[in-house]
Amino acid sequence: MIRNSPKAFFFICFVLIISSCSNYQKLLKNPDYGERYEMAVIYYNQGDYYRALELFETVLPFYRGSEKAEDLNYYYAYCHYHQRDYELASHYFKRFAKNFPTSRYAEECQFMSANCKYKLSPTYSLDQTNTLEAINELQLFIDLYPKSDRITECNELIDQLRSKLEKKAIEIAKLYLKMENYNAAITALNNVLKDYPGTDYKEEIMFSLAKAHYFYAEKSIAEKKLERHQSAIEAYDAFVATFPESEYLKQINNFSKNSRRQVKN
Repeated sequence: MIRNSPKAFFFICFVLIISSCSNYQKLLKNPDYGERYEMAVIYYNQGDYYRALELFETVLPFYRGSEKAEDLNYYYAYCHYHQRDYELASHYFKRFAKNFPTSRYAEECQFMSANCKYKLSPTYSLDQTNTLEAINELQLFIDLYPKSDRITECNELIDQLRSKLEKKAIEIAKLYLKMENYNAAITALNNVLKDYPGTDYKEEIMFSLAKAHYFYAEKSIAEKKLERHQSAIEAYDAFVATFPESEYLKQINNFSKNSRRQVKN
């Protein structure tokens, strides 16, 4: 029978799609912008954010300053968000919070602007500009809405973002060490300890710091060796005092012995 034919089924689907597209194109040209707005809301509620966004764009100028402007701009920001265009979504959420500060959606949109920045934060090995922006936006939300129910979530997101920055800083320090740029490695490692005092990588960082100090001293000119070997000993002693049972001790004991020998001589 025809109704059971795959060709008939696909033909019907094709006709429906063409018809739907045709009706949508007519809707875009419809002079009744009120109807366009209503259909945009329908598309939005159906999850068709692409068509909803396109329709909302055509009616935005007509509703500027009206009672519907608030809802319209709210939908518009979320259309970008649901299409994962987080850069634009963040912009429009932030603009909503600025243009409608007394709206019932103002707090939500301020948070969503920051949340979009969080979603734009890349893996720690890449450039962390977006990560820093996300932290600033989340902190701004906390400052603006200190009693919000979203504060706990904001703090959790900030912790995740700071963890990326920490890993990035450690990666850079290790790269300096690998490149035998020991002075830069020492500075970078000390900065990590200063900026992230509660780091889970403290043992590894302090080990790398002791190692960097030793090789920096070894490769120094004669006039600088004494001073730098003393610094290497201090780094070693600080490591042993903090991690007396560390598995790294065997690796740097010889460094310490050699530094002490050179200082003594």
